Formats: sequence, C-alpha cells, structure tokens
Amino acid sequence: MAMKTVALLHPGEMGAAIGACLGGRGLRVVWASAGRSAATRSRAKAAGLEDLGPLERALGVADVVLSVCPPHGALALAREVAGHGFRGVYIDANAISPATVRNIGRVVEAAEATFVDGGIIGPPPVAGTSSRIYLSGGRARDLAGLFAGSDLEAIPLEGAAGAASALKACYAAWTKGATALLAAVRALATHEGVEAALLEEWKRSQPELPKRSEVVTVQARKAWRWVGEMEEIAASFEAAGLPGGFHLAAAELYRRLEGFKDGAGPPALAQVTAAIRRAAPQRKAPSGVRRRSSKQREEQEPSRKRFKFGTAAVKRDAEKRLRTLKRS
Repeated sequence: MAMKTVALLHPGEMGAAIGACLGGRGLRVVWASAGRSAATRSRAKAAGLEDLGPLERALGVADVVLSVCPPHGALALAREVAGHGFRGVYIDANAISPATVRNIGRVVEAAEATFVDGGIIGPPPVAGTSSRIYLSGGRARDLAGLFAGSDLEAIPLEGAAGAASALKACYAAWTKGATALLAAVRALATHEGVEAALLEEWKRSQPELPKRSEVVTVQARKAWRWVGEMEEIAASFEAAGLPGGFHLAAAELYRRLEGFKDGAGPPALAQVTAAIRRAAPQRKAPSGVRRRSSKQREEQEPSRKRFKFGTAAVKRDAEKRLRTLKRS
C-alpha cells in the first residue's frame, strides 16, 4: 500500500515536530482542528500541517494515522478513529503500558485497520536533536521508511505490538522516575533544614546530582502529561509481577505540579518543592468532636493496629488505579 498521507492526532509540542519531519519528506500531513485549542492550532500552522477541520475528513484522506496524545486519552482516541471506520495503518506512539497498547491494537484491528506500536524517546525532533521512534508489530519495518532521512530516526523492533511501548516504559521509568525522586528528596531536605548540607555531600560523593536534582524546574510545565505515563508504567511493573508503588508515587508528585502548566517560564526550584510538599487536606471531624492526637490514638487503639504507616491505604489506592487502567 502506498502511504502518502498521514493524519496526525493531535499536534502538541511533540506531535507538531513529528508532523514537520514527515512534511519535510514530501508527505501530506493533515490534522483535525475541530475542538482543539488555539495553542494547538498555532503549533500545527507553524509546522505546516494541513487543517481539514472535522476528524472524519482527516481520516477520509489518510493512509496512516499517527496518534501522539497524552497517555490518558490514547484509548479513547483509538476508539473514536475506529468508530469512523478507518482501515489504514494506525500507529500509536503514546507513552502507555504494553497492556494498554495491546488493547488499542484490538480496537483498531476490529475495525479492519492495521496496527503498529510506537515508542518515542528523546525531545521533539528538530535539527540538531537526537530523537527516535521505536516501532513494533506486523508492519513496523515498512512504517520505519516513513521517517527515513528525517530528524526522527525510526527503529523497527522484532516482536509483536507492545515491544516498543515496553522499551519506552523501561526508559521513562528511570529518566522521569528519577527526576520525580530527586525533586522529592530536595523537598524533604528543605523541609528538614538540611538542604545545604545535602548539596555539599552530593558535591563530594555524587557530583552530578546537584544539577540533576534541578531538572524538574525545566520539566514542571509539562509534568501534567507525565501523571498518566507514571500510572501506565506502574501498571507495566505490576503486570510483570513487580511492585508499581514507586511510580504511583511519582505520578502523585507530578500531579502536584499541574499548576505550572503553560507557565511563561520555568519555575524556581523553591516553588517546585513548595508545590510538592503541599499538605493533603484533612477531613473535618464531625461537629463537637475534637480530633485526637497521635499519642491519644496510640493509647486508645489495640496494639495490633499500630505501626501500619498507611501501608494498606497505599496498597488499596495502587490496586484501584491499576484496575482502572486495565478496564480502560
């Protein structure tokens, strides 16, 4: 099948840059502006994408659909495309778990489309950057040719759909997970008044960490996108019989940075650590009832209930998130 027209859904910072790469290769790159924001429209125009308005019009001319959207919207978008009867090639290039990818594959293949799994590693592809899209699934090798000679290197993987997303999950589990962990460490050190001493020790024994621990300030404005990605990574760990709690905690840390979305510039580290440390709201006690101190609770509760430190609650929350991801 000749592949000459790509429908890009939806051109955020990463998607618009990929669209420009494809357009630079002589492909027709279209998108659907219906319901999209002014910022998205501006990015698409700057990238030279052709606006066809409603989604069904874009799908009607497309040989390939490339889905690049926030993780939480990946499955819904695939269902919407399948609902319009698209029968070309559907590439899902979102930061989602292998299980979610396989679910998306079943959705689009049920509509008689061809499915290819994609995982993007690196910044938005522009001249001078090093970015890659890994592809897996039946036509991965054929689809790699779409990107040949562009600023986005396409690397086909052996294996079925899910392999590319698994690689992306493993990579981001460290890079974005470590960013969240270091930000939390800085917040704790600030809270305890030992930040200066910690930085001095890092300079002596871990000289790369002072600078590495401030990366979160540059990433804070897009941390909202990483909440769903961390939850998908947690689901990936759990599906492999590994604990997913660390990345659920990372998701919560990034959720606390959502207020920096679309900021004019990177926030100061002090602003980031303050946002991370914000206390969860306490539930009010019933009228006329005084809240017991922790010491009073220890004295009044049976010893078998002590020293739980919220483990059960954390586990229940993790299991609930994972069930939600699996049902989607």
